[in-house]
Amino acid sequence: MYKPFALKISPLQLLVSTHFFRFRYPSRPNLAYQSNLLPFSFRQFVSRSKFGGRVRCFSSFNSNMTITTLPSIKDGCLIVGDKVVLTAVPDNVVVSPVTHRAAFLGATASTSSSRHLFSVGILERHEFLCLYRFKMWWMIPRIGKSGSEVPVETQMLLLKVAEESALNDESSADQDTDRSYYILILPVLDGSFRATLQGTPQNELQLCAESGDVNVQTSKTLEAVFINSGDNPFELITNSMKVLEKVKGTFSCIDNKKIPSHLDLFGWCTWDAFYTDVNPQGIKEGLRSFSDGGISPKFLIIDDGWQETVNEYRKEGEPDIEWIQFATRLSDIKENKKFRGSGSDDSLQELVHSIKEQYGLKYVYVWHALAGYWGGVLPSSESMKKYNPKIEYPIQSPGNVSNLTDVVVDILEKYGLGVIDPEKIYEFYNDLHGYLASIGIDGVKVDVQNIMETLGTGHGGRVSITRQYQEALEQSVVRNFKETNLICCMSHNSDSIYSSKKSAVARVSEDFMPREPTFQTLHVASVAFNSLLLGEIVVPDWDMFHSKHETAEFHGAARALGGCAVYVSDKPGNHDFKILRKLVLPDGSVLRARHAGRPTRDCLFRDPVMDGKSVLKIWNLNKLTGIVGVFNCQGAGQWPLMKVAQNEDTPKSTNLTITGSVRPNDVEFLEDVAGENWDGDCAVYAFNSGSLSKLKRKEIVEVGLRTLECEIYTIAPIRVFGNDIHFAPIGLLDMYNSGGAIETLSHSVDLSQCTIKMRGRFCGRFGAYSSTKPSRCTVDLKEEEFTYESGSGLLRVKLEDGSISREIEFVY
Repeated sequence: MYKPFALKISPLQLLVSTHFFRFRYPSRPNLAYQSNLLPFSFRQFVSRSKFGGRVRCFSSFNSNMTITTLPSIKDGCLIVGDKVVLTAVPDNVVVSPVTHRAAFLGATASTSSSRHLFSVGILERHEFLCLYRFKMWWMIPRIGKSGSEVPVETQMLLLKVAEESALNDESSADQDTDRSYYILILPVLDGSFRATLQGTPQNELQLCAESGDVNVQTSKTLEAVFINSGDNPFELITNSMKVLEKVKGTFSCIDNKKIPSHLDLFGWCTWDAFYTDVNPQGIKEGLRSFSDGGISPKFLIIDDGWQETVNEYRKEGEPDIEWIQFATRLSDIKENKKFRGSGSDDSLQELVHSIKEQYGLKYVYVWHALAGYWGGVLPSSESMKKYNPKIEYPIQSPGNVSNLTDVVVDILEKYGLGVIDPEKIYEFYNDLHGYLASIGIDGVKVDVQNIMETLGTGHGGRVSITRQYQEALEQSVVRNFKETNLICCMSHNSDSIYSSKKSAVARVSEDFMPREPTFQTLHVASVAFNSLLLGEIVVPDWDMFHSKHETAEFHGAARALGGCAVYVSDKPGNHDFKILRKLVLPDGSVLRARHAGRPTRDCLFRDPVMDGKSVLKIWNLNKLTGIVGVFNCQGAGQWPLMKVAQNEDTPKSTNLTITGSVRPNDVEFLEDVAGENWDGDCAVYAFNSGSLSKLKRKEIVEVGLRTLECEIYTIAPIRVFGNDIHFAPIGLLDMYNSGGAIETLSHSVDLSQCTIKMRGRFCGRFGAYSSTKPSRCTVDLKEEEFTYESGSGLLRVKLEDGSISREIEFVY
């Protein structure tokens, strides 16, 4: 990574790739400074252009050198900025600077091992949010205040640091007491080793570094944990991931990936509709039932059930061993007999061709596992022998075993997995995807990805084999489907996260489970919190849901502001088109928000599922508006692995009414879409109640919600046009993400009038805030009637059916 130059005159390192000096003092090895090397400047990697603004720099250097303090260890304390983060830091813990405010934290040991558990200090008195793997495949959030509450397998730790933690000396004299300060502690990959964090009952924070192969050993891991800080938690995470992208070079951030086109279209997945019983007739029946209701999916995922597989452990006439289906192995890359059929109309190729033609489908994806199938591939199959497969037995890390075990891994530990030789894995993917592309398939959903971490023995370790498979998968997808038409799934380990070069979409939570009433609130909370990290690398996939379900409104509203794909898994004929019409336009497109939906800043360190008092608020941006969803996730479920204190303060009710508040300030970076000279005033439209309020940035509107209820607010910055006309476009009043319909806003002024013009995808009822009543309205140059409420300032225009792309003008 670095190219050091030894200089006799000073203990100095030169980082050619980033153009700054690094100073180390032999007498104080844990203290370091850095300075930019003239004539270069070191740019801040986070760019507000991601949110519609301009690039900012740390500083500009013309003729003088500037030296700034780096994260360091002083008197046994880890200091970040001027804040004490950890105390009782052992002597074997080291800090290596990366930027002017970020550093790697690592540790050394006296002996080499394939797994190290290092104490890095005591963590106390800091509010934190962490994301950890509660089972092998998936992460969930947890909040706490001390090291003892940090779970095993923590992959992100965000601290909100109290001001009293600053050192009481001259170094803290300039501390900012007006704003909260956030510190990100991010365990990453260090060569062949993968890092996680965990706590002990004594509030020690421990660093676990493991290779997953007893023959891959080290005595030190110096770049295992990345530490950075800032006063905006969202910029902090974005900034950190962009720095890591450049420094590590093993993954790409979402801004540098090509996004699959299916994300902007309504979709249907066959999984919950049929499970593995999926067949051509059922698919046609499902598409027909959508079409009959007036809303047709434009992308389809044919999930598990189409492949040719063999289960050697199922005996005819004998009852199945419990969960033995996960030992099933792939025997051929072509489809099974259900999709070959007796006639040409039932073949997979003919099915794909006919449903695209009849129902206007643009994309058809199929499912497969990273290893081929749940149990890998069948070594005895003539079709598979060319890939040199062999049966291997997964070895789980102690971290996985410490949390929830999984039946899939339990079965595979006993019966083994048919593993393709990593040297042959690209050939396998290329053959599979090449065949699929030749019959009209457009992309793949690839599942069970984290299983590779258990197969590192003999393959150079878990990071190495994961990266080999991931690179081969991505290369094959791009080659055969010509786009990054790939949905990654069950891939929440850091081995996969930090090996993602081209994959642009990944599931960000455990499955939507329609038959599990206590999982619904956990699902929505998990996708929002997990998107904090995963949304920097992929477009988060918040999974399918059922449009006809007691929680359909809850899930549908969440998908509308998640910045994710919108797709359902309805059984044929079992749809709620009233819900779907709030999400899908007549042409099959959806109003997808611009970024990953994430919790608002005031929700980051609260438990929206189990504290009995906090709502979950999720924010996002459109091109000209913001959006905030408020969800009551209390009283309907409990986080896995959480101990619930049985006392009188613990809510017993399964239906809690919670009051929350929303303010324009809940939308981060709103100023970047507000236009010039914005004074902070906003029009705030509540979707369910239909109310419109005018608020300043810090003013609030309150909402009361029962368990599994939600409200969606469009936050529209008010602009001033012409002769003091205050105006804010809201968008389509009957769509959850109203403001997502608006593409452009402009105005013109002449001597007699002011004209405000909007372009976008408009149908149904369009709304806007206006301080005065316009004299007329035109849609595509044709005059239209409108209504105006002088009390609220709400303008409404009813648009007739027809073209979706339209231009609306209001003339004053």
